[in-house]
Amino acid sequence: MILVAVAIGLCLVMAGAWAWQRRTSNIGWVDVFWTFGSAAAGVVLAFAWAGDNGSATRRWLVCAIAAVWAIRLGLYVALRVARSPEDGRYQQLRQAWGAGLQPRLFGFLQIQALVSVALAAAVGLAANRPGPGLGPQDLIGVAIAAVAIGGEAVADQQLKAFAADPANRGKVCDQGLWAWSRHPNYFFEWLGWFAYPAMAIDLNGAYPQGWWALGAPLLMFGVLRFGTGAPPLEAHMLRTRGEAFSAYQARVPAFIPRPPGPKESLP
Repeated sequence: MILVAVAIGLCLVMAGAWAWQRRTSNIGWVDVFWTFGSAAAGVVLAFAWAGDNGSATRRWLVCAIAAVWAIRLGLYVALRVARSPEDGRYQQLRQAWGAGLQPRLFGFLQIQALVSVALAAAVGLAANRPGPGLGPQDLIGVAIAAVAIGGEAVADQQLKAFAADPANRGKVCDQGLWAWSRHPNYFFEWLGWFAYPAMAIDLNGAYPQGWWALGAPLLMFGVLRFGTGAPPLEAHMLRTRGEAFSAYQARVPAFIPRPPGPKESLP
């Protein structure tokens, strides 16, 4: 019943996102609602599932990770949406869906809300692994989260700085982390969701439900690599950058970073 209540809450959040994007004529706002809504749902489950055998310190630590992630990403996206024209992916969506945009978008956001239940569940499971105090697994989870949040922030800042330079107008960002991966921000976003299974899984078998937390990174990989993440963005870049982006695709991996070749930019 708690999961049902969280699912209903997320559906209401995304319904609010739909109403706000319609009012502002910028679909980009739905990403802001999704970020804060998912983190809030995770915190709710962290405390709603609290048992007698869990660690309050771990619970607060997991909630802090979710909060830092949401504040960093949510504020970054909010400022970008407020200051820039609508993202090219969403402009293309308007053209593709035409007169049916709003009802189809509403349905899509409701599906997105239900998918986010699995992400929130991973937070709740990590927060409530039985056992007193913190252990090595918790430190590993914190380290994964720190690398992921920091790496995504660096990638976002590098892209922002590249786009702000008039000399780069019409070019493809292939500098810094963007020489290692075509979507380093998505890679680090995916990596961050491994923090929760790292903290949730009990290798001694005392907390078998902790393994369900692996659903979060698996789900995010599918979404970012093959769903609404990389594919529409790459299609947009091919339309707007043409051969330059095709050449970039040929020399830089799509998702998992690798060191650039000798002629490619280093961070």
